[in-house]
Amino acid sequence: MKKPEEAMQILEAYDLTGSLRGAAALVGCDHKTVAHWVRVREEAGGGLAAGASRPASVMVEPFAGKIEELVDRSHAHVRADVVHGVLVGMGYDGSERTTRRAVAAAKRRWRQRHGRRTRPWIPQPGLWMQWDWAGEGPIVAGAQAQLFCAWLAWSRFRVVVPLRDKTMSSVVIGLDRTLRHLGGVPTYGLTDNEKTVTVEHVCGIAVRNPTVVEVSRHYGLTIATCEPGDPQTKGGSEATVRIAQADLVPTRHNLREQYEDWAALERACLEFMADVNTRPHRATREPPLTLLGQEHEHLHRLPKLPHTLCFGQQRKVDRQATVSLGDAVYSVPHELIGEPVWVRAEAEQLIVVHVDQAQGPREVARHQLTTPGRPSINDEHYPARPAGASERKPRARSQEEREFLAIGQGAERWLRRAAAEGAQRIRRKMAEAIDLAKLHGSEQVSEALERCAAYGRFGDGDLARILAHQQQATVIPLPKRAPEDTSLQASTRSWEGFGR
Repeated sequence: MKKPEEAMQILEAYDLTGSLRGAAALVGCDHKTVAHWVRVREEAGGGLAAGASRPASVMVEPFAGKIEELVDRSHAHVRADVVHGVLVGMGYDGSERTTRRAVAAAKRRWRQRHGRRTRPWIPQPGLWMQWDWAGEGPIVAGAQAQLFCAWLAWSRFRVVVPLRDKTMSSVVIGLDRTLRHLGGVPTYGLTDNEKTVTVEHVCGIAVRNPTVVEVSRHYGLTIATCEPGDPQTKGGSEATVRIAQADLVPTRHNLREQYEDWAALERACLEFMADVNTRPHRATREPPLTLLGQEHEHLHRLPKLPHTLCFGQQRKVDRQATVSLGDAVYSVPHELIGEPVWVRAEAEQLIVVHVDQAQGPREVARHQLTTPGRPSINDEHYPARPAGASERKPRARSQEEREFLAIGQGAERWLRRAAAEGAQRIRRKMAEAIDLAKLHGSEQVSEALERCAAYGRFGDGDLARILAHQQQATVIPLPKRAPEDTSLQASTRSWEGFGR
């Protein structure tokens, strides 16, 4: 069946050429198709009749009953090629294309008679929230992240929380952070039947996970689950998942770069929420953030402290930014020194969770389990190390020292090397360098000081002699240090056969 746009193109080509075959060659179809649409236009009195289509083939009419039977038995799920094979066995001599058209029409008729009929859902303020997990989250530091996607039904406010896995503790973190983004607790929370929520079904009744029941009591949130395999019952969270995956997961369609670290993913989620919650929604014509302010009057009060039962054991971060579990030491971010954290061992990993009064619980560290005496320290948890003794920058404390360091980089290098070598009468030689810089210029004296440091020349008059030689035609090249990957040591290959 041709679309109306295609039919109009065929008729325009026929009016232009005046020939069936000429029009068919121009639009790229068969000349019989052009003749069909010309005949339809003539029968309609110069225009196209509404819903005009190619009539069904007379070859498929004797088998129409069988097609209806197969479509009804499969509830409109049977494939057209399967139907075609059955019809061929019954003596059908038509093409597979004709069969596909007949099957598609039969499926449309079956869905009109037996299709699902749903009443529009009119949400009530402060009553329903839905959440779900994104199928495939972005890759961060070689590990796949998980996106916890929530949707408040009345205001259409969306929340996306990045998490590292789908364990029970991650579900609690996602719920708590979502409720703190909302600023309150709705009456019901609808989700899928995952093991963290539903352990089994008995006579079609979902049996809740005891831990999630304790969590729901703590927040005053009644958790409900949809029918298994029926995503239409939570379309709001499904739409949130679809939009979040399209915007936050790097693909060729959104041209988003891979995330450098976990902080970059969290920033992207915050930017996503700020974008979708501040623009008018298609259904309400108002931004969800504006409606959320009105829905706050119907939300329950949020507990000040989150539910921490499944986070593990409580520890206090010591002055070295470490915690211990089983006498093994693990590092945490240095900003948490003196703060309480929760630690637990799970799947050969140690997970550290910190609870913030404003943002709720957050996973702050993850280590591979270790043994006592072998601490697991992550350098990213500590600030940049201070420079060592050999890397300290000289600081002038007198007028003479300021004038010497003002000569240039060669003066700093000479001072460091001379001090390390234990040179005598350094201050007198510094005064000599200052006088020479006034006579010959700071640039030449700085280069001479650098050569003195490179060759270890710290004796009396060495600087003046090198400066005088430097002003001659021959320039002494600076020595080059041999790279670490080369060596002058003789090979021991000739000893391989010794003693054999």
